[in-house]
Amino acid sequence: MNRCLAALSVTSFRAHALAATLALIASPWAVAQTQPVRNFPDSALRAKMVVVQPPEITLNGEPARLSPGSRIRNQNNTLVLSGALVGQEVLVNYVRDGQGLIHEVWVLNPAEAAEKRAGAAAERNFRFSSESAPNPNAPARSN
Repeated sequence: MNRCLAALSVTSFRAHALAATLALIASPWAVAQTQPVRNFPDSALRAKMVVVQPPEITLNGEPARLSPGSRIRNQNNTLVLSGALVGQEVLVNYVRDGQGLIHEVWVLNPAEAAEKRAGAAAERNFRFSSESAPNPNAPARSN
């Protein structure tokens, strides 16, 4: 019996190469669709952070400062420099150090943002009349 093993091995190699290629192509989309919820320390608080000029930041509009050696992790849990976030408002969980400076910051993905956490600003669907800006064109009231 004369069999052509060379042709069989080439076909089998191509099939395995195609399967491996498809697996590599599909894996980033599968990972991107399911972002896990990270475990944060119990002491972590939530705020909207804006990096003004490193190390100066604001948390919910209040001035704050990053500590020397502070770590900011993005939604993929990789480190990001504070300079890359200048001017962007991001929802974060953060931890202060012993001196009150911001030491650990995690930029939240949508699944993490949906979880309740202390320190988050209360969201309302109404506004008090005292909060609205006065209308300069409105007639003056006399008592």
